[in-house]
Amino acid sequence: MGSVTLSDMHNTTDSIDSPARRAWLGQTLALGACASLAAWPRAAQASSLEVGQMAPPLVLRTLDGQSIATRALLGKVVILTFWASWCDPCREELPLLSAYAARHAAQGLQVLGFSLDEPDSLTEVKKIAATLSFPVGLLGSAWAGGYGRIWNLPVNFTINRAGVLVDNGWQDKQPAWTEARLQRIVTPLLQASSFMRP
Repeated sequence: MGSVTLSDMHNTTDSIDSPARRAWLGQTLALGACASLAAWPRAAQASSLEVGQMAPPLVLRTLDGQSIATRALLGKVVILTFWASWCDPCREELPLLSAYAARHAAQGLQVLGFSLDEPDSLTEVKKIAATLSFPVGLLGSAWAGGYGRIWNLPVNFTINRAGVLVDNGWQDKQPAWTEARLQRIVTPLLQASSFMRP
C-alpha cells in the first residue's frame, strides 16, 4: 500500500469517509499496534521484579490439591520453574532440574513447577509430573502475579533462604537450567545454612 501523509488528508476533497482517510487511519492504527507489541514483552516482565529485593509471593496449587505458598518456604532455597508439555526446551530441562532437586532436597532446596498447559492437557501434565521430584500444578493463566505475564518458556526464578530474589529469569540470556548454571547460581545458596533478612 502506498504511503499516505497527514497533508494528503487535508488536501483531499472527498468525504470524511474517503479511501485516503481510511488508508491513513489504517496506517496510523497499524503503527500504534506495532509500537505497543514491541514494548509488550518488556512491560509483561513485571517491572518491579528486582534481584536483591524480596521475591513476590506466589502460590502453587498442586495437581493433588495442595497449596504451597512461597512465603511459607522461608529458610529454603526456592526455584520457581515455568514450563509446558508442548515446550521442547522445557522437556529437556525438567529431568535435569528434577535430579538436582532430589540430590539437594536435604539441604533445603524446594522447586515449584508451574505448567502453562490448558486443563485439557492435564493427562499429559500428570504423566510428566509423575517423573519429577518436585510438585507441579497448572498456573491457570499466563499471569504469575509479581513475576508478570509468562510469555517465554522455560523461565525460572531463584529465591534465597531469606525470601530474596537472587536470579531473575527475565534477565537471563540462556534461561534454561544446565548443570553448570545450577552449580553457579543455586549450589552456593544451598551451602549458606542460615539466612538474614535484607
